[in-house]
Amino acid sequence: MNVCVPNEGDCGLGTREGTRTGTDCKQTIKTQRCKIPCNWKKKFGGECKYDFQAWGECDLATGKKNRTGVLKRALMDATCAATVTATKPCGKILKTKLQVSAKPWHQGLKR
Repeated sequence: MNVCVPNEGDCGLGTREGTRTGTDCKQTIKTQRCKIPCNWKKKFGGECKYDFQAWGECDLATGKKNRTGVLKRALMDATCAATVTATKPCGKILKTKLQVSAKPWHQGLKR
């Protein structure tokens, strides 16, 4: 499998081996420069790019919400799942508080 291997970390510039075929090719294996974008979903592989739906409703039982991604593009020779599911915590559930004052602000001023 010819996947992009980053020079440092898990994304950015890197190299991969490319294979050429044909009778006119003097060199059949060549090292090529490549790049793994750092904003791609690394959980699903740096070579796989997905189109994700909007986040679903919060599941109060698990405290998480999900969304599904469909494979949009795969870099050279990458093995990618056709669909993936991402999960994240729901975050804080906002509670609205009514701030009712006992008396209007101008009545509480001393003169």
